[in-house]
Amino acid sequence: MIQKKICLLGTSSVGKTSLVKQFVEGIFDEKYLTTIGVKVDKKIISIGNEQVQFMLWDIEGNDRYNVFQERYLRGASAYILVVDQTRLSSLTDGIDIHTLVRKSSNCPAILVINKSDLQKNWHWDDKAFVAYQGLFDLQFNTSAKTGENVEDMFVSLAQLLQED
Repeated sequence: MIQKKICLLGTSSVGKTSLVKQFVEGIFDEKYLTTIGVKVDKKIISIGNEQVQFMLWDIEGNDRYNVFQERYLRGASAYILVVDQTRLSSLTDGIDIHTLVRKSSNCPAILVINKSDLQKNWHWDDKAFVAYQGLFDLQFNTSAKTGENVEDMFVSLAQLLQED
């Protein structure tokens, strides 16, 4: 069995914990609990004849008042940058986080635009957004609430890592 450390990054309340909970336990909880530090969950998935155990590091939200902790990325096989489609600031702050990560790590990066079950609130030029998409190895629109694309995103990540 192959083990892979995957870090979930993003600003506060974008749904990092909810995505992990949906993937690992298949549930969504309406209660919002702020992650402090890091919470680690595990899940084994099968890719072909091989099993991959994801060690999912759900890292506290990085906002202006909370400095990004590079040490959490040590040994990471990939990271998932989660943004909230109802808050444009989560994308622009997320790109800042991505830029900081790239100074210390070159592992695969996935952009996850979460909360697809809610009305999109971005007034973003599509051409400008396409430029950001090129920064990531994969991109998904997900809903931690409904489970839309959550499993697909993690399976696609496992397949991407299997190719390395």
